[in-house]
Amino acid sequence: MFQTNWLWFAIGSAFFAGLTAIFGKLGVEGMNSNLATFIRTIVIFFVVAGIITMRNEWQLPQHIAARPFTFLVLSGVATGLSWLCYYRALQLAPASWVAPIDKLSVVIAIILGIVVLGEPFSLKLLIGSILILSGVLVLAL
Repeated sequence: MFQTNWLWFAIGSAFFAGLTAIFGKLGVEGMNSNLATFIRTIVIFFVVAGIITMRNEWQLPQHIAARPFTFLVLSGVATGLSWLCYYRALQLAPASWVAPIDKLSVVIAIILGIVVLGEPFSLKLLIGSILILSGVLVLAL
């Protein structure tokens, strides 16, 4: 059903997101948070371009459908807005406060997955979401 290596990528995502909070907090000291986000975005561009080059993945599909392309653009806009908010929050508050609240994105993604994508609802999702929300509230208050 699912490839087993997805879990390693998810763990890597969590690990690097944790590093993002620490490095980002150190990086916005004495700098405009929007400029810091721009610098970060340029670095990401070159890192991803390097990976695509090393893996020889520059071949575009013959046809890119409008719907997936539109959603990739919207995802990019959402990512950019998220990063701008995240870096500004890091500039104004400790990373140990900002990062847990940022993880409310997990609960939001679960809700949107159910409502927008029609993913199945389960007691496990409900309990997990409540636990995440509880953890965020404990850490934030």
